[in-house]
Amino acid sequence: MSYRQLLVRDLLVLLAIAGWALALPYWGSEFIVSLALTCLMYVGLSSSWALFCGFTRYLSLATSAFFGIGAYACALSLEHMPWLQAVALGAGIAAAIALVMGAAVLHLRGTYFAVLTFGMTELIRHAVTYFEKSVTGTVGRVLTVVPARDTIYLTVLVLALLSVAVSIVVRRTRFGLALAGIGADEQRAQTLGVDTRWVKLAGFAMTAAFAGAMGAAMSVRWTYIDPHTVFNPFIGFQTVLIALIGGALTLWGPLIAAIVFSLLAETLRLQAPQVYMMTLGLLLILCVLYLPGGLASLRWETFRAWWNDTRGWWKERRYAWSGDKARDQERARRHRYGF
Repeated sequence: MSYRQLLVRDLLVLLAIAGWALALPYWGSEFIVSLALTCLMYVGLSSSWALFCGFTRYLSLATSAFFGIGAYACALSLEHMPWLQAVALGAGIAAAIALVMGAAVLHLRGTYFAVLTFGMTELIRHAVTYFEKSVTGTVGRVLTVVPARDTIYLTVLVLALLSVAVSIVVRRTRFGLALAGIGADEQRAQTLGVDTRWVKLAGFAMTAAFAGAMGAAMSVRWTYIDPHTVFNPFIGFQTVLIALIGGALTLWGPLIAAIVFSLLAETLRLQAPQVYMMTLGLLLILCVLYLPGGLASLRWETFRAWWNDTRGWWKERRYAWSGDKARDQERARRHRYGF
């Protein structure tokens, strides 16, 4: 397919998803809408995470920090400003903190970058906890001003669709090419004239802005928030797992995996939480071993190759178990030595 055909296809798929999601609150129950909110939240978080981390191969574990910052920014400002401004404030503060954090740690890579982003997340969580207990004298915050359900749903839907739309656009720009170049070979990208420092800062801040906006939009769903809830490391870890299992380098992989894991979470987490976590780990291992491109890379050719490999393995096993392999090896040995 040509460049234009791919762009039109992606936009049509996005419009189809948007139309289906817009109609959902009018026919779905409260449970369905709540489940859809969880799906959309992880679509926005994982798509924006993959846009930066998937291309540059920087494993950021700071998603829960930006999510919590956005949630607290919205909780503190919602009584004094309109809903959309509170969400935008959460995104702006998260992006500003990401710029400061990125300036300190984006010169590192691999394990060091992942550990430092997680450490900074814990630092922010404990700092907020200390401020709440020592300065304000509270443990959490009760949100007295809460928008209507449909307003929250539309906001989260727009953020999720916007994260996918931005991914569609960025992949076709020089900025996206620069991000991919950093992931392939950062030193070579610098040699070719890419200002890798500013590109990484911009990408990291963009990811943080989406996470902060999503945290601000979702905070009112709880009506009561505390640092343990909104800075929960599980939010960040699940975002990373969803992006990796879905396919961090693909456009639709994070969206597919977000829907799958939201349904799995709702089915298993309350009744068998250990099974849910085991399922996450098992799928991650299987994807790393047999499907490095993620769920979005599945094609008929993939299933055909798996089937051929399975048939070949089974044929080899039968050949060995029947004793024919040992006999053929013995004949070859005798023929080699002239027996």
